[in-house]
Formats: sequence, C-alpha cells, structure tokens
Amino acid sequence: LHEESTLTRMMYFYFDPAALRLPSNAGFGEMIPRLLFEDRTLWATALKLKRAIESDEPETRLYAESLAIVLMHELLHQNREASHAEAISRGGLAAWQKRKVTSYIEEHLTEQISLTKMAELARLSPYHFCRAFKQSFGTPPHRYHIGRRVERAKVLLSHRSESITEIGLDLGFSETSAFTSTFRKATGLTPRGFRRSLE
Repeated sequence: LHEESTLTRMMYFYFDPAALRLPSNAGFGEMIPRLLFEDRTLWATALKLKRAIESDEPETRLYAESLAIVLMHELLHQNREASHAEAISRGGLAAWQKRKVTSYIEEHLTEQISLTKMAELARLSPYHFCRAFKQSFGTPPHRYHIGRRVERAKVLLSHRSESITEIGLDLGFSETSAFTSTFRKATGLTPRGFRRSLE
C-alpha cells in the first residue's frame, strides 16, 4: 500500500491544429504518444507558459501566445527525434543511464575515461554498454568522448584568450600535434585554421 504524501498537480495544454496554420509537412498529425519521458527544454518552456497563463497582467497574453507557439515547435522537434531514435533501433540506454554517463564524460572531459568505468555507471557489462551506447548516440563511447572534447575546443578557440598549445593541454592532450591531429580528423581543419575561419 502506498499513500501519497503530497498533492499532485497537472498541466494540460491543447493545441488546435486548425488554428495553428502549420504547413502540411509539419508532422503535427503524426505525433507519437509518449509518457514518462524527460526533456528539459520542453519542461522549461511549459513552466514559463504556465506562469504566463496564471498571471493576471494583460500584457502577458502576447507572451503566452508566443510561448505556446515555441512549445508546439519544440514538441514537433522532439517528436521527430523520437521517431528517428525508434527507427534506428530498440535496446539503447535508458534515460537515467544516458544522463549519468554523459554527465560523467562532461565532468571528466580532459581525462582518459575507461570503458569499464562508464559501463559500471550504466550497470552494464562493457560489451552490452558499448552496444547500447552506440544505439543511443549513433557513435561508440570513445568517439563520443573525443567529439565532446573537440566541441569544447571550438568554444575555447573562439575566445582567443589562450594559445592553441594551452588549449590542447587544458583538454588533456599531451602534445600539440596530438590535439591538432584529433581536431583535424573531426572537423577537417587544424585548430589554427578553425580559429582563422572565425575572423
């Protein structure tokens, strides 16, 4: 027997397809019904919309209408991603596993991360973890880790406050040549060439 200790609050949003004036290929009529999924962007927009609707101030009406349009487009985008994920394969990582592993990778981006450690976080064997990770992200864990380092490098290169050698060392590369090689393989440009392209 389980007794609720707090009251449950629910929000319902209804989008009238006839009033939305969407293009025919928007996919609104092909939405996949989903329950118990996580999406921070959707949640943040929904909370803003809830506050705007509950506000007594008349000037918030236009803001609420704009948020409703944003929420509708985010739902369509999320639906397209969900459809794509289902088409790739079943059997990937659960939401909590993806969150735990990707958070760990971000926190240890500059370090060498062992496959065993990531598999432990997901409570899977290394073999099953590799398979599930690739099904979820479309790339093996090691390549995902390198991709995230390269994305961080792009941000640091755009700031111009550090030299390319310093950025490579900050990201855990022992030599500038290793950093340059990895960056070029991922982007087709050297770090210097990428920085020059931003000018």
